[in-house]
Amino acid sequence: MRGSSTPEPFAVEEQHRVFACDRKAFARGIRAGMTVSAALALAPRLRVAPRDPAAETEALLGVAGWAAQFSPGVAIEFPDGVLLEVSGSLKLFGGLESLLERLRRGLAEMGWSATLAGAPTPRAAFWLALAGKQEFIDSIAGLEAALAALPVGVLHCGDGTLEALEAIGVRTLGELRALPREGVARRFGQGLLDELDRALGLLPDPRNFFIPPARFRAAIELSAEVTQAEALLFAARRLIVQLAGFLAARSGGVQRFVLRLKHRDRAAIEVAIGLVAPSRDAERFTLLLRERLSSLALAEPVREITLQADDVVPLPGRNLGLLLEQGKPPSQWEHLVERLRARLGTEAVCGIAGRAEHRPERASALAPLVPLPLSGGGLGWGFGERPLWLLDRPKPLEEISAVPHHEGPLELLAGPERIESGWWDGDGVARDYFIARMQSEALVWIYRERSGEGGWYLHGLFA
Repeated sequence: MRGSSTPEPFAVEEQHRVFACDRKAFARGIRAGMTVSAALALAPRLRVAPRDPAAETEALLGVAGWAAQFSPGVAIEFPDGVLLEVSGSLKLFGGLESLLERLRRGLAEMGWSATLAGAPTPRAAFWLALAGKQEFIDSIAGLEAALAALPVGVLHCGDGTLEALEAIGVRTLGELRALPREGVARRFGQGLLDELDRALGLLPDPRNFFIPPARFRAAIELSAEVTQAEALLFAARRLIVQLAGFLAARSGGVQRFVLRLKHRDRAAIEVAIGLVAPSRDAERFTLLLRERLSSLALAEPVREITLQADDVVPLPGRNLGLLLEQGKPPSQWEHLVERLRARLGTEAVCGIAGRAEHRPERASALAPLVPLPLSGGGLGWGFGERPLWLLDRPKPLEEISAVPHHEGPLELLAGPERIESGWWDGDGVARDYFIARMQSEALVWIYRERSGEGGWYLHGLFA
């Protein structure tokens, strides 16, 4: 259901029985364990999908990778739980309530529903969440009372054991603990008591912490085929939020990610998004992807989308000054370049690089953009002051009383800068360049030929 919303009720079936259902189906009386035929009798328009344990595991790993941004202590409780050791993260995120709000908001943005619970032991926290109890126990002393009311089904001890417990009237963990331990161990095994002791903190419960992978890859199978590219942004946004959390957990960023669109009968197509500088900003990623999708025409409907980012680079946080900075953040130019690339194509937006050449018309070339904007001091050739705007061809100027004119007489301010080069390739120049001021106060770059008639020419304009 992450790919798109649907008006029909939805359920997952396993062995011809309902394994889980959404709120629409629940409102129509459908419950887990009900046969599919009975569920269809209650809701004829019910959409039923078979359970896919491999996809569930992949999704659980994705949530764990996203959650690692809040704590390095993340463990997986298969098949449907993620444990976070957050005692060391509460101060960083402004307390428990603030952390819970971030967890709820992030999970909802990724399209997941979740029950959050907390306890001093990992097993107790998982049991509370599994039973739907959104409680947060802050001391070992309060654990016994909180766990006593939970159903014995949280033990995951098998249907035979649960039926045997129910047959002797044991339905809660409190009733189970009230039984003699020796008799419980003989009939049900010591493992059942050990589970209870771990939840109560009487036995250690070590966990292997989850390590996020080196690369990111996540997919969503759409509940219905999509024929318009812009409609894919709803599902892609959920993958982007997951990517941003994964990158935060890795303290990294990406400069390129790919959205792969899978069709029914055609090969998948790739929509690559490139950034000027590494980032992990979900809003930035979404904006660029929206620009690309707005101009994309789909040859066939899309059934599945995959977001992939292979090259994760370190991206430390940005230091802030003591005083509030005026104006726009320095990264605004990068955002502009990325939007232009997304809209016009990567090859349509280039930078300017200097070349080892004295002749002005050959001293620069188009090149990929550098991570930082050019400073106001020009391109850094090491020459004299030069304008960024050169005319395609130098324009001859009128000379009156030995004074060059361009919309009036020009006032020479600096120069000459002599350039004499290119004699070896048959396109030699011998010029004296000057910076001049027009009557409108604009600055221009002019030169005088040192050979022939020695006329004046306009070659560039200063910003």
